Amino acid sequence: MAVEEAVGGYAGGVYLRSRTDGLLRLAALDGLPGRLFRPWWRMHVNRPYPVAEAYRSGQAVHLPDAESAMRRFPQLTAGLPFTFGSLYEPVTAGDERFGVLMVLRPATPGAAVESGDRERMRGVAARLAAELTALRASGDPVVWDGDPVRPEPVVPRGGAETAVDRLAQAVLSLDRQGRIRYANAAAAALPGTRGRPLLGEVLWEALPWLSHPAYEDHFRAVFMAPEPVYFVAREGDPPSGTWLSVGLHPGPDGVTVTLGSAGSDPYSSGPRGAGSPADRSSALYRPVALAIALTEAVTARQVSAVVTEELLPAFGGRQLAIYLLDERHLHLAWETGFPRGFLDRFDGVGLDVRLPGVETLTSGRPLFFESMEHLAAAYPGIPLDTHVGARAFLPLIASGRPVGSCILGFDTPRGFGAEERTVLTALAGLIAQALERARRYDSEAALARGLQSALLPHRLPVHEHVVTVGRYLPGTVGMDVGGDWYDVTETGPDTLALVIGDVQGHGVAAAATMGQLRSAVRAFALGGNAPEQVVRGTNRLLIDLDPGQIASCCYVELDRATGRARAVRAGHPQPLLRHPGGRTEVLNLRGGVVLGVDAAASYPVTEFVLEPGALLALYTDGLVEVPGTDIDAGVERLRVALAAARPVPLTETADRLASGAGTTGDRPDDIALLLAWRTGPAD
Repeated sequence: MAVEEAVGGYAGGVYLRSRTDGLLRLAALDGLPGRLFRPWWRMHVNRPYPVAEAYRSGQAVHLPDAESAMRRFPQLTAGLPFTFGSLYEPVTAGDERFGVLMVLRPATPGAAVESGDRERMRGVAARLAAELTALRASGDPVVWDGDPVRPEPVVPRGGAETAVDRLAQAVLSLDRQGRIRYANAAAAALPGTRGRPLLGEVLWEALPWLSHPAYEDHFRAVFMAPEPVYFVAREGDPPSGTWLSVGLHPGPDGVTVTLGSAGSDPYSSGPRGAGSPADRSSALYRPVALAIALTEAVTARQVSAVVTEELLPAFGGRQLAIYLLDERHLHLAWETGFPRGFLDRFDGVGLDVRLPGVETLTSGRPLFFESMEHLAAAYPGIPLDTHVGARAFLPLIASGRPVGSCILGFDTPRGFGAEERTVLTALAGLIAQALERARRYDSEAALARGLQSALLPHRLPVHEHVVTVGRYLPGTVGMDVGGDWYDVTETGPDTLALVIGDVQGHGVAAAATMGQLRSAVRAFALGGNAPEQVVRGTNRLLIDLDPGQIASCCYVELDRATGRARAVRAGHPQPLLRHPGGRTEVLNLRGGVVLGVDAAASYPVTEFVLEPGALLALYTDGLVEVPGTDIDAGVERLRVALAAARPVPLTETADRLASGAGTTGDRPDDIALLLAWRTGPAD
């Protein structure tokens, strides 16, 4: 692709949306062998990878080297632990995101991406978006569900072929897709070639003994990074077979491969059955990759989703079911790939029932069935969803405690080698630990949410001429309760007190402080105090109750009959006011310092009028803050959303604003929102 050459890259690709919601697929790949990178052909948009991040955020992601990739995207470096740099540019047209443009290039440690390269990436992405927009306008769907298109590499000319043919060592030249473009005479005599021509074939297909998973990382490394790679490979099955020394020498347009005798078995002195380091590292790769993904999963649902996205593709599985143990019964917690309703019959089965999913847990041993006939023979009469396929039943046991069982389904009969059984058993242990941790999180989070709900008003009072609606959304990161709150209090026959606040921090202490502040504000307001006195008294109380704790607050005293409002702000975001005609502005309330800092602080009052049909929005910073962006941009997004909203019904407006404006799928902070709509009467 032209963009690779423009920014000094050696490989690139384009991810596009697929018909599956939340899934991107690699539509084009240039400069890399497709088979070696098949695990990255599919990319879920909620995964912690740079492609998904660029798509979700609509912002470019630049990773100059492996260190920056490790800091920001550890799962990427777990799967591709090589020295390379990469650029990711979202392909967008207006509000529509088609996909992501990706370029891989040599690492530039500590160097920022040059502005010219950023502009060239944006330019190519813009041209691609324009072409996709035109394609969609012509009636063609702009989605991708097939394998990536891989352009044929340019075959370099020349080469001292005669001189190389004299060497006893095999020498081959590969293009960027791994296809053999030159092989000397010694290469033609390599074991496994059977004298057939090698040109045009993929190296590891022409020499099948190089296709062992133990060697895949070596080939990935040489196509991703500029350094040579050396390893030994066995031609043939152990204990027989010839050991060969393999050298991989990368260049901008391909790789030179050298193969020569490595002498006797270089690992014969090791422990019996230890195998080569490559064999051992290959066996460790999948547990390590899954373990990293599981550390980021918090809830049981997230753990199950990680298993679906990481484990199934790695082993070629199509079905997955996870059952969790509760009161000596197994309950279905997650399923994918099975016919609708098929697994319902097994939900809630006791541990005394003879089923493979039960016996794998009670015995602690995994069960592998290479065909459905084997499964039916072992468990006569067991209901089957298909007559063709294979099944693996894995016990989920964490630190000796039974957690549940996991079922993997395959569409075709298959064997399970000793190494694969070992890896699957190890992965089951990791999954069990993650599920045990997630179940504790779910129960503790439910308790925390209950505490949060108890501290917020269960319902707001109904008032003549003014409709109020409040919303609270907890953060999605962590289980701690937050310190955001809102309240509405009748302070007189025609007056209301509208208040919103945010206690710094999270956890039980912050929630307790929030409850105390809410009670204090209500008490000061009901005592007939003016707005500035309410906030000043609350400030002094916070300093007495919890020195060092701070909170922001916005307090509005509203006359329901006249719409006259008197507001005080203590370090809190400015409210928004939507006028009856739809014009929406950010109010400019004078303010004082946050609560809890200065016992002598004063809080000036700002007056404004809430006309009939006008809508006032009070909110906490969690609604407008997006990590990595300016808070003013979030306030502007909320202002635009409020301007486009219709006050009736106010509950729907509150729901849309709370769940959509300035938020992403992951909320690091909780959100509070209070809307007040004046319905009349006019003065």
